[in-house]
Amino acid sequence: MFWPNKKFDFNGLFVLDMANNHQGSLEHGSRIVREFAAAVREAGVRAGIKFQFRELNSFIHPDFRESTENKHIPRFLSTAFSKEDFAILAEEVRNQGLITIATPFDEKSVELAEKLGIEILKVASCSALDWPLLQRIAESGKPVICSTANLPLAEVDKIVSFFDHRGVDYALAHCVAVYPTPKDKLNLERIKIFRHRYPHLSIGFSTHESPDDLDAIKVAYASGARFFERHIGVETEDIKLNGYSSRPHQIPGWFEAWKEAVKMLNLKNAEDDLEEKESLESLMRGVYFRDNIMAGEKIGRERVFFAMPLLPGQLKSGQWKDDLTADRDYFAGQPAPASIKPDIFSQRDVIYQTIRTVKGMLNMARIFPNYDSSVEISHHYGLENFFAVGAVIIDCINREYCKKLIIVLPGQSHPYHYHKKKEETFQVLSGQMEVELEGKKRIVYPGDTVLVPRGIWHSFFTNEGVIFEEISTTHFNNDSFYADKSIDKLPREARKTKLINWGRHQFDELKN
Repeated sequence: MFWPNKKFDFNGLFVLDMANNHQGSLEHGSRIVREFAAAVREAGVRAGIKFQFRELNSFIHPDFRESTENKHIPRFLSTAFSKEDFAILAEEVRNQGLITIATPFDEKSVELAEKLGIEILKVASCSALDWPLLQRIAESGKPVICSTANLPLAEVDKIVSFFDHRGVDYALAHCVAVYPTPKDKLNLERIKIFRHRYPHLSIGFSTHESPDDLDAIKVAYASGARFFERHIGVETEDIKLNGYSSRPHQIPGWFEAWKEAVKMLNLKNAEDDLEEKESLESLMRGVYFRDNIMAGEKIGRERVFFAMPLLPGQLKSGQWKDDLTADRDYFAGQPAPASIKPDIFSQRDVIYQTIRTVKGMLNMARIFPNYDSSVEISHHYGLENFFAVGAVIIDCINREYCKKLIIVLPGQSHPYHYHKKKEETFQVLSGQMEVELEGKKRIVYPGDTVLVPRGIWHSFFTNEGVIFEEISTTHFNNDSFYADKSIDKLPREARKTKLINWGRHQFDELKN
């Protein structure tokens, strides 16, 4: 059941295309549905069976019905399926717990799909620029998958624009219309291009390689494909399949290859993997005392050595810092405990970590500020609290108009404040954030803009990190007035750290 304004989730969907492999036989078509439904249930995946609809009386010109010059016409006519049989087969698909999908090749076939309650419509690559058909498909209001074989990007752009403007719930499928498709023609890099060019869409892979090739689906998933299609059929003594259709005994391997790809690409925090951590620590060096050291003595580099094994609770060689102080007496050869490492706040460490994080965020967003841009770290409650409250500001230009890039790190907020002289507009470039204006909050996403007139209280917060552009009238120092008056009382230099040449980590002199 599809509800108005509810988007269909294409991710993780497997489209099993029966095409004409039913051979015009309801009995054989039903067998295909049952045998592949059993394989789907066994694999525990989400799948649909796809039909191909053609109103053959009008789809093929009368003068060419007997022609053999086009190889497809005799096949379409010899495997013709009645509307009544399609209705029975569609009901069988639903009874087996699968999704009904159909490729209509003409406008009357869209009407048939509507009458049969088909849930998803598929646009074949050969129909991807058939605008009368696309218009009728768009009018159906059904979720749509559109294949894109042999289409230049400019034509794909047209399709995207066409469906976007009509509010169609749709996805794009990379496809190669060579049957079967050899490895050197798979062109899977195109999936990555689609993912970047159309970030609002699910991208899939409509595949025609040999059913025994289980590498293509893995590479396609790694490239960003999130739903998949392939042809299916059942062989008998009289019915033989082509070289790109999967048999029931072949499809489980295809599902399993996808599952393996999902596992291999599973993004995790490396530090959370205890097995990996233990494996690495078994190869690390620990800090050991070279001679006897009395409590209170300074521990210079000459008084320690680094060696395996790293013992539980021991200071790692990579954690070593000069001028540690012994917290008690130690004897030569003893391990230095991790607790001896002083927990002293370092402004320098905060700045280095901030620079690295911000550069990583900018690179991920493909934003490249000029190397001589003026950069400052804004820390309203001191550098020691910067990762909770603050922002990094890159000044691009400040004349009668002003442009800045604002980078807010994950989990960071910027305090409630207003400007007397400056009016500004924010536009999110990457990530998302919550903006509060005069007590009203809203979530802003890439492309969204927020106007902040003079005198309007505002603040922002982000969970995942955000980069946004600030376009404003001229910027003036000391034109920010905070709700927390303790911030206003601080001199500007106490809440700003200027980076002279952040490409080389140069900044104003710091105490540590």
